[in-house]
Amino acid sequence: MRRHPQGCEVCHSTLKPHPVPAGAAVSPSLLGSDLPKKCTFRMLNVRPHHKTMRNAADPPPGFPLLEELCIATASHSYMTDRDLMDILHGSRRLRVLDVRGCARITPSGLAALPCPELECLFWGQYFSSHSSSLPKRGFNLVTEKWCQTLRELDIANQMFTEDDLEVAMSFLAQAPDVETLRSLNLSGTKITPSALRSVVGQLTALQYLNLSSCRYLPRGVKRLYRGQGDIRQLLDKLD
Repeated sequence: MRRHPQGCEVCHSTLKPHPVPAGAAVSPSLLGSDLPKKCTFRMLNVRPHHKTMRNAADPPPGFPLLEELCIATASHSYMTDRDLMDILHGSRRLRVLDVRGCARITPSGLAALPCPELECLFWGQYFSSHSSSLPKRGFNLVTEKWCQTLRELDIANQMFTEDDLEVAMSFLAQAPDVETLRSLNLSGTKITPSALRSVVGQLTALQYLNLSSCRYLPRGVKRLYRGQGDIRQLLDKLD
């Protein structure tokens, strides 16, 4: 554990006194009572375990100072919206959320979180054998909530429908400050040329754009783009 300059602490899954071994079962409802002063908390490949609490008084305060949470997993994830809310119900300062591999987290669950100024959301599904291929909807709830603050967004391999992505991207393109979003990972999604055109045309600060394996895009477009010059040339190929 190490001390943050502002007086809060950083806890990693491999450090004492709060180790969380990979694959271990963790009770989300107990985390807040044990770790109230953490600014950064990372626990990889954990399984949430709901423990029945007898004679419980008031619910734990959560992480009021938390700015970064990483619960990414490389295996099947049991993390649900309820688990996420149990951890973050008091985290209004959260800026970075890494839920890569957490296939059971939903857009409505993310949108319900109390953090109004999230800057980085990593929600890619990189382990296809564990993720669902069923169509998803509601991603616009996420982009509408954080379109003004997101700097990095990763939804690689998320199976949102074409129409759903078009609506979601429109919120990003219509953000008051078009120079906020700098990194966008759409690899493996159903993003369409029309949905992509609005984003590329409006977000002038975008420096990283991943379109690899996007089956709904034309040939020659499905690749990684770096820098505004490279990204702006994409517009000609989308017409």
